[in-house]
Amino acid sequence: MINLSVNVNKIATLRNARGGNIPNVQQVAMDCERFGADGITVHPRPDERHIRRSDVYALRPLVRTEFNIEGYPSEQFMELVLAVRPTQATLVPDAPTALTSSAGWDVEPNMEFLTSIVDRLKEAGVRTSIFVGTDLDNIRAAARTGADRVELYTGPFAEEFETDPERAVAPFTAAALAAHSVGLGLNAGHDLNLKNLKFFQQHVPHLSEVSIGHALIADALYLGLEATIKAYKECLK
Repeated sequence: MINLSVNVNKIATLRNARGGNIPNVQQVAMDCERFGADGITVHPRPDERHIRRSDVYALRPLVRTEFNIEGYPSEQFMELVLAVRPTQATLVPDAPTALTSSAGWDVEPNMEFLTSIVDRLKEAGVRTSIFVGTDLDNIRAAARTGADRVELYTGPFAEEFETDPERAVAPFTAAALAAHSVGLGLNAGHDLNLKNLKFFQQHVPHLSEVSIGHALIADALYLGLEATIKAYKECLK
């Protein structure tokens, strides 16, 4: 079974819109696990517009499955991750003002930087994943950083899926094979949903984990959180 990690950022967005603690991010994360999620993902940004640093500290002792913290590896981010020591840190190249992750790393020009970050995380016992696109040479470069995994940015797949699913998934199949050939584990995320997830996992080998937030939380408004998580898990069988 491919692991489903639920990104709870949108729960924090809703809470922050009104102030107070409704909905309760910690409770939702615990409910996600209770309903079958294999992990919890958070993406704290410098402006704390959704997940706050305090949320990350509060979640750490509560999460019983895998805890994944993603973000740009600034010194502030690294201090947080090294203090919390999650299961996995996913490194993304987002600018501080980015609305959402929209591209992977260009690894080669950032090789020295990424390698130093990976070294620090691995020394702390944190599994590392680098957010990348489907360029095969770039994926092979990611392996040279010493990272444990790559996470494929699946935005382009989701965008083309409605018109040509086979063409949309082909680069991701090739990317998965390339990652596996150089010893990298494989994660995926961004715009995966109940319409495209099953097709994606059926055509992308060696997939270990998908991280899904926006679509899953939106679906939960209609289906309820428990039924939604079960539906996504069904897509991953």
